[in-house]
Amino acid sequence: MIAEDILKINEAVEQKSELISKIKKELSTKIVGQSYMIDRLLIGLLSNGHVLLEGVPGLAKTLSIKSLAQSVHGHFSRIQFTPDLLPADVIGTMIYNQPKNEFTVRKGPIFANFILADEINRAPAKVQSALLEAMQEKQVTIGENSYQLPKPFLVLATQNPLEQEGTYPLPEAQVDRFMLKVIVGYPSKKEEQLIIRQNTQPAQSADINAIVTLDEINEARALVSQIYMDEKIEKYILDIVFATRFPEQYGLDKLKPFISYGGSPRASINLALAGKAHAFMQQRGYVIPEDIKAISKDVLRHRIGITYEAEAENITSEQIVDDILKAVQVP
Repeated sequence: MIAEDILKINEAVEQKSELISKIKKELSTKIVGQSYMIDRLLIGLLSNGHVLLEGVPGLAKTLSIKSLAQSVHGHFSRIQFTPDLLPADVIGTMIYNQPKNEFTVRKGPIFANFILADEINRAPAKVQSALLEAMQEKQVTIGENSYQLPKPFLVLATQNPLEQEGTYPLPEAQVDRFMLKVIVGYPSKKEEQLIIRQNTQPAQSADINAIVTLDEINEARALVSQIYMDEKIEKYILDIVFATRFPEQYGLDKLKPFISYGGSPRASINLALAGKAHAFMQQRGYVIPEDIKAISKDVLRHRIGITYEAEAENITSEQIVDDILKAVQVP
């Protein structure tokens, strides 16, 4: 790609990225703080990737997802996952139509643009597996037929890390289908003071308005895919992912006992896609190493398996990513 083409993409990105500012401004009327979480939700939206939010109750995870969906002219569906949920409750089922004497398809809540999978780790494995096809293939199979899901289709899931009773840990195959796993932290004192005021004063109308159309989102996505990524950045991504698999090749022998398995090729793909979306949000038509660094933990934390030895020494996948980013040469 020549410099002139990059310049054109840069100009287009500067114009189109205004919709991100519009969405953020609208969300700020309802959500105080949590700008990091909202940025990650927007990266998922721009790069067609599913997002898993993990945090203790009361951190506005559900509210943020619902508000983001409301800010876009799209169909929103909330599924509250519980231990007694069945796959048919999510994807739909065949029902018998007595007057017509035939079976007809009743589509489930998964047929929407935005799916809020609330407390996803409360559902048993058979329900979680029903989501696998939807998340990867963007289709579901009911009876003998497959049905395409609407575009865009985004699963935004939450899970509570505190409770173990009545929960089912997500299998690696499903966790890997989430582009980003975001750890949601507590707000600052100043932010929490604003939250108190917002929730204790007389009720004010703070409904989120739909300010962006699905067409605008799809146009932004098409532009994100055109953002320029140099071969050096591609090699940088590969070095980071390969360092999770073969740390000894990058002078990180100390990490080898702590890693049971490294990132899959999906990690490399998602680092590239999320890096482009991050560049778009920074109003740039090209990716720089800082974009990759910024989203590395969110893309890799759920894709690196840690050993019992790592758990015994309180070493987390985030610390492993930190060590890798320090060791891998930046282009």
